[in-house]
Amino acid sequence: MKTGHSSRMPEESSPKRSPLNIPYKDLPHIINADGQYLFCRYWKPAGTPRALVFIAHGAGEHCGRYDDLAQRLTGLNLFVFAHDHVGHGQSEGDRMVVSDFHVFIRDSLQHIDLMKKDHPGLPILILGHSMGGAISILTASERPSEFSGMLLISPLVVASPEVATPIKMESYTADPLVYHGGMKVSFVIQLMNAIARIERALPKLTLPILVLHGSSDKLCDIRGSYLLMDTVQSQDKTLKVYEEAYHALHKELPEVTTSVFTEILTWVGQKVSAAGETSHT
Repeated sequence: MKTGHSSRMPEESSPKRSPLNIPYKDLPHIINADGQYLFCRYWKPAGTPRALVFIAHGAGEHCGRYDDLAQRLTGLNLFVFAHDHVGHGQSEGDRMVVSDFHVFIRDSLQHIDLMKKDHPGLPILILGHSMGGAISILTASERPSEFSGMLLISPLVVASPEVATPIKMESYTADPLVYHGGMKVSFVIQLMNAIARIERALPKLTLPILVLHGSSDKLCDIRGSYLLMDTVQSQDKTLKVYEEAYHALHKELPEVTTSVFTEILTWVGQKVSAAGETSHT
């Protein structure tokens, strides 16, 4: 009897904890197919939700950095949700390590499916920044008819010629949940894998797409956004270039960020209305 009891004790006495040492039982989370706990955030609108919006964050950051944007989206009665990718933020996993880039896509689809089950019939949009743009593209390409729109802020589509890695890390020094170490070679290899997969995925995309990119982006090459516009089959596709703006357009100077938020809210509102009309006919 004793042995059986002691084998259960570790789980009871030391529940799984986040990188900030908070027990996951006290945090919103999902458990992915590898048994890893992923920290989740949910921004619920005051009114009845008209659509779901999934946000995929970038390399080395976390989904809490999208709070401003998510709050604005809930003002349109959209239910916004996100999680910290494996190895990021308050989720489990060695920092900035992923066995295969597809894990990010698989986990995103798991979370999306859970939300769709809870909110059947609602249109869903996907929004991604930087590496999260790459995740969004590959997630949408696995479910070609599932999303009513995809919104990309400075997406990772091609490797940047200026830097040794496909994407440079931005330093958000005041944020303890942001990774401040160097980029591991294994992670760079997975980013290159993602870029190769994106090249094959782009011609299959037909959903409405809005791409926002800064002309002075030193982290994700704007050539990728031009390539995306030339390659996707979507009839409804828009690229808006912000002159002299850098990588994190949603965290830019106030005049840039205000314009970016307005652009996003207008576009998302149109897509949600269009999806609503389609579902009623």
